Amino acid sequence: MPSKPIPGSTGEVLTTLPSPYLPHAATGLLYLPRFIAKCKYVKAHGSLPASYAKNYKRGLDGFLSLHLGIDPAAVEQIVHTSADDEEIDHRLLEIFPKDVRAAKWNRELVQKGLTTAGQDFLKTALTAMGCADRAGEIKSVVDLIEFDEGRID
Repeated sequence: MPSKPIPGSTGEVLTTLPSPYLPHAATGLLYLPRFIAKCKYVKAHGSLPASYAKNYKRGLDGFLSLHLGIDPAAVEQIVHTSADDEEIDHRLLEIFPKDVRAAKWNRELVQKGLTTAGQDFLKTALTAMGCADRAGEIKSVVDLIEFDEGRID
């Protein structure tokens, strides 16, 4: 039977965050719904658990923002000051470039971790989770998130 992460090995796990593989309805950008959900979590709770806070507005949040040519703090500010999802989407579309190059971003996102250095990172992370045997199956950073949050058995 394939191994599962040692409980607590990555810190607190938020299974309520959407999958990074879900596209944003208004733009088609993968991962954007997750970044928005993290901003909403911070608004509601004051901060993310330490296991998520270390990469908040950095990591994939930062890579997506860099792709769009915006400051990740601008996304957070919009989420924190909007009344609902419709307003969030409307205001985000105002600051995003007209062409968000969704196909380019989506391809890059799902390939994060496929380099030799990326595979080394994944092996190290999986070993720390007690799941070194899953290294051949968990092929990308996005897969690692899915695995850690229980969406990959």
